Amino acid sequence: MGNAAGITLIEAMVVVAILAILAALAGPAFTPLMQRWRVRQAAESLQSSLYLGRSEAIKRGGNVSIKSNCASATTDWSCGWTVFIDTNNNGAQDSGQTPAEDSLQMVSVPSNTQVTLTSSNGYLHIDRWGQFDNNGNKTAAFRLYPQGASTAHPAAETVCVKPGGQIKRMDGGSSTCP
Repeated sequence: MGNAAGITLIEAMVVVAILAILAALAGPAFTPLMQRWRVRQAAESLQSSLYLGRSEAIKRGGNVSIKSNCASATTDWSCGWTVFIDTNNNGAQDSGQTPAEDSLQMVSVPSNTQVTLTSSNGYLHIDRWGQFDNNGNKTAAFRLYPQGASTAHPAAETVCVKPGGQIKRMDGGSSTCP
């Protein structure tokens, strides 16, 4: 009989060791990519929620708000947000309200992603014309960036919301809304 074809256990262990070393070297290179994807996903979800809130407010004759899900937070939106019917226009989703203040959408933020809304009382109100009110401010600026980083991080984004309803995404978390 001839020699048996195949690989030895030693050869297999050498190949596995080489793959482990290559994976360990390549892993840190994926971190910025993952951060960018998380921030982009959060920005797209936020933009989608803003459009939903605006269209629902126009459809329902106003009384729609979007609030942060973070407990007692005003500028921190990293816990996610809720788009809801706000019949009494107080920015809070009250239970037992008639008619009911139902949730239209609840969104969670990808892990390790920071979302802040500058100059906020914790919610955005949308009137029947689709216009946004951010605590009386002219423009709402959402800053999205990797947790533990600054708004100057390369993966950071800004979502600008104009009172008239214009929503614009911009690269850079420290970008000034036009």
